[in-house]
Amino acid sequence: MPKRLLVVESPGKVKKLSQILGSDWIVRASCGHIRELSDEGEDSLGFIMEGSSVRCNYIPRDQRSKETIQQLKAAVKQVDEVVLATDPDREGETIAWHLKEVLGLREPKRVVYSEITAAAVRGAIANPRKLDFNLIGAGLCRDCLDKLVGYKGSPLVWALNNGAKSVGRVQSATLHLICQREREIQTFVPQDYWSVWVDYAEGFRAFYKGTANSPQEAPEQETETHDDAAVNNTETPESKCVLSEAEATRLVEEARRYPHRVIQIEGKTVHRQPPPPFTTSTLQQAAGSKLKFTPSHTMLLAQKLYEAGLITYMRTDSVMLSPEFVKSARQWLEQNDPQNVPQKLAKHRSAKTAQEAHEAIRPTDVFRPSAQLRQELPADEFNLYVMIWKRAIASQCCSARLRKTQVITQSGQLLWQARGQVVEFYGYARYWNNLSKDTVLPLLQQGQALTLENAAHEKKQTQPPPRYSEPKLVQLMERKGIGRPSTYAPTVATLKKRGYVQLAKDNLQPTDLGLEVDAFLQKALPDLLEAEFTAKMEDALDAIALGKQGWQHYLTTWNQNYFAPALAKAKTVVFRSDKAKVSPVERKYETSRTRCPHCNNFLAKIKSTKVKKKYFLKCVNGCENTVLFWNELNKKWELPRNKESRDKNPQIPPVKLTSYPCPVCKKPLEEYSYVKDGQNKTMLRCSAQESRQDKKHKDVAYFSTQKGWWSPKFGELNF
Repeated sequence: MPKRLLVVESPGKVKKLSQILGSDWIVRASCGHIRELSDEGEDSLGFIMEGSSVRCNYIPRDQRSKETIQQLKAAVKQVDEVVLATDPDREGETIAWHLKEVLGLREPKRVVYSEITAAAVRGAIANPRKLDFNLIGAGLCRDCLDKLVGYKGSPLVWALNNGAKSVGRVQSATLHLICQREREIQTFVPQDYWSVWVDYAEGFRAFYKGTANSPQEAPEQETETHDDAAVNNTETPESKCVLSEAEATRLVEEARRYPHRVIQIEGKTVHRQPPPPFTTSTLQQAAGSKLKFTPSHTMLLAQKLYEAGLITYMRTDSVMLSPEFVKSARQWLEQNDPQNVPQKLAKHRSAKTAQEAHEAIRPTDVFRPSAQLRQELPADEFNLYVMIWKRAIASQCCSARLRKTQVITQSGQLLWQARGQVVEFYGYARYWNNLSKDTVLPLLQQGQALTLENAAHEKKQTQPPPRYSEPKLVQLMERKGIGRPSTYAPTVATLKKRGYVQLAKDNLQPTDLGLEVDAFLQKALPDLLEAEFTAKMEDALDAIALGKQGWQHYLTTWNQNYFAPALAKAKTVVFRSDKAKVSPVERKYETSRTRCPHCNNFLAKIKSTKVKKKYFLKCVNGCENTVLFWNELNKKWELPRNKESRDKNPQIPPVKLTSYPCPVCKKPLEEYSYVKDGQNKTMLRCSAQESRQDKKHKDVAYFSTQKGWWSPKFGELNF
């Protein structure tokens, strides 16, 4: 009979842990959180604040949680000892406390491990600890904070009567970042400028840098960054901005008038350090930019890889690696890539708020054959695993070595600049290539005369700041301290679910609803939208987790000194908005390249699910009745046809009966012509109008093939 019970969070871990621990153990899962704050009490908060103390009333989350609790209680009666092995973070510690409470455990043993391998799990069980009530306090405080802000703040936006559903501590601050960027885009005024360059017969292009007698700009400092949210790292060279076409033309003419020669050559070798292994945030950023995964999808796949014992725990803000992994990674490099073994181990710094007891996200076994995993894992899981493996190995490699060259040429008083870069040793970039492509400059000498092949300029326009992609938003949330690793993906998902943001060409765009909510909250609860304010709350939770502050004192003080007065003030904004509605945000539409046939202004794209292209065009500049729809046949935008012209369609021939019988009702099939993707096509269908309403007849459709007529339902037509 088993003597010990191990309780974990996810059912996906049960099978593997049972295999590791053997028949002396029962392994059961809590299925995540089993309790939540009730909806009782003032404002349905589920907790009461009295002075500087807080009393929480927790209840099972749902019927499934009630059943899980009963099953766990039955399992507890079968064993001599209970071990709690929930996830190794603040949330996991809080779940362990809830399990202690509902199961009536006095001093349960708490074990943590960052990977589901035999060595890690057995090592953790051999070294149990007590529950960490500082972590639990931070978890309980976050519960209460989120419910306090959500339940007391959300009614403010309900009063707008525009469909707004909620306000959130992290959610609203994140929405504000997206709306701020959108307003910057809306108010952006583009400026024309010109880029000027010269091409030399020696085989390179140089860009206008300035004049010989003007003060030169300070040389650019080498900044080493690993931007995991960037789609690519290619930089397009440009000249010094010229603000008028006349000046650009003058520079081109002067470039053609005077001879050119090399006046300066600078070359230097630059060492690029390897990137750190993945944290939750950088994993979401890289998976978004390289694999096009949403943060939620990335975390779902990472959870499966963790439960399968393939990677370490996926919610972490630490870049630390265990000495055992560092040793095995070095052994792998010695066997497979000995030139890439550094003399000194690379050291990576975590953020100040990182929990150093955790590890970065890494593979559990660097020697595991990828060919075998490719067969065992779905494609998305395998691709994410390979990315994690490459990044972990890259973090332990040598630096990349680049040779950078700068050439300055002169014609008359004008200076021209060309830059080159050649990767001399890839180092870590063999596994994680974030280096710009090689730009090779020819071998040149100081004072060398050059042959001008061409001089020209190109008109350009300053661009508004781009909208945030999901990876970029996660990166920004991390930099500004909004949320923590476990909240990045759920926050983005909630904003989309609430209808506050939408994806537009892979970027997050606030909806009209999102902009209205944000504009209202700027008046009602402005502090709650500020990143610095939200980040201070996260810092306070971290301080509670470290035992530097009491959670009940912090919550009651925060409510008394800030939130209660802020809510009272916010309600006056709601009262004013009821009397004189808050001015609606001016509706902004995406502009098409098609012009109005009447006023010649660009038409706006109006979203609609009722048309195939998902939008139609409308003039919003005065010609309100001008609407164009996409004609798939003619491949152009057209005015809507009236009923008479729709009825007369000269391009579609009339229906004709055939001698083939319908396989359902035996009435003759008819040849029916239709247009698809701009092409005329023909199919056979039942000729009986009343029969075609019948469900059985919906599958009667024969399509033309090389062999004759064929139906997905009835096969080949052969009579």
